Amino acid sequence: MTDSSSSAEQLLAQQARRESNARTYPRSLPLAIERADGAILEDVDGNEYIDCLAGAGTLALGHNHPAVVERMEELLERGRAIHTLDLTTPVKERFVDRLLESLPDAFAENANVQFCSPAGTDAVEAALKLVKTATGNRSMLAFQGGYHGMTNGALSLMGDTAAKEDVPGLMPDVQHLPYPYAYRCPFGLGGEDCWRTSAEYVERTLSNPDSGLVDPAGMILEPVQGEGGAVPAPADWLREMRRITRERDVPLIVDEIQTGLGRTGELYGIEHADVVPDVMTLSKAIGGGLPLSVVVYDESLDVWEPGAHAGTFRGNQLGMAAGAATIEYVLENDLEDHAAAMGDRLRGRLEETAATFEAVGDVRGRGLMLGMELVDPDGEPDSLGHYPADGDLASAVQSAAFDRGLVVETGGRDGSVVRFLPPLTISPARIDTVAEIVHESVRAALTAGQDRAEAPA
Repeated sequence: MTDSSSSAEQLLAQQARRESNARTYPRSLPLAIERADGAILEDVDGNEYIDCLAGAGTLALGHNHPAVVERMEELLERGRAIHTLDLTTPVKERFVDRLLESLPDAFAENANVQFCSPAGTDAVEAALKLVKTATGNRSMLAFQGGYHGMTNGALSLMGDTAAKEDVPGLMPDVQHLPYPYAYRCPFGLGGEDCWRTSAEYVERTLSNPDSGLVDPAGMILEPVQGEGGAVPAPADWLREMRRITRERDVPLIVDEIQTGLGRTGELYGIEHADVVPDVMTLSKAIGGGLPLSVVVYDESLDVWEPGAHAGTFRGNQLGMAAGAATIEYVLENDLEDHAAAMGDRLRGRLEETAATFEAVGDVRGRGLMLGMELVDPDGEPDSLGHYPADGDLASAVQSAAFDRGLVVETGGRDGSVVRFLPPLTISPARIDTVAEIVHESVRAALTAGQDRAEAPA
């Protein structure tokens, strides 16, 4: 039985006994959280951590932001409904107003909104159903390195094959195309040649009657691949994907579940390229920390019959209240600009770390969606001169950072990328502290690895 005096160690042991083997974060981040405020987490033992995970990018304003808490308290104090299926309320209409105001005008002016079950992966499933219904086609175009969720259709789109190997019955007819991952270019090319060749490959594939690809229902992509390792798509490549899909009447789905609402230094990641998609999937930040997901799409695709897509918890009024408050705060305070400035500050400091340690191979990303790829300098470099990815070192850096009071995520190829997704409200002073901890954590991880290598057998 749990009581208020339980230690973090006791609670973590209890969790391990009772929860699914599929749990992930507690394995690398042994936290039992007592309270949270802004960018700070405090565990039940009184230890404090700077949170650069922020609910995998969900907490745009950080933990328990007053604007969000006040709006939720107001809803409860007034006796508002908290669950309404898809029946409307003033709270819901306010959320839709704010959401459409935040979107690029050229997209919002012809947009319809579908509320889904509350996770981002549910929005992806709805988007797949939408474009398949609208086009009458069944195949999908996705990208290597992509991540769109863990339900059946979304998992089928995933680039990471390890996550899919033991899952039977995945959605067929998914073509995984080369994403312009500049540091690990799928064509072994450097500079602009990487994205140009990727774009040419996509266009040739779609134009080739012998490609084996039947007419696609849609293309889905991330403006910055998140779980794939904070890999930004070049703006010119995004514009090419829009041109190629538009010329072939292929709906373009942009997954903004992690990039949306200021995270990349623009309100939406696609705005770095000034591209208007046909469909956008949104979750995470738009719920203000509560479960909420939507699909926003061009009204020309809305050929659904009533009841064609549903979900019991698509009427989460607390999520809509929190989401509207979050969107309003982001817009009123230009948090996308703050994210860009803080991202530049952190990236500059991380590049100093890369200049110090050969094991830091690449620093990349946009805004406050950054990644630092760890490599093995003793390995054989690839054709671009880049050393092999080192997931073990990334895990060691994550662990060393945790010991020093910093929560970060890992991802990317072989888990080799240390990822940074702090609240968009994070201060310059705290950014500097994050950078200092990361620098010392890389040093500590490398020293520990050297000590292990030199220890007698």
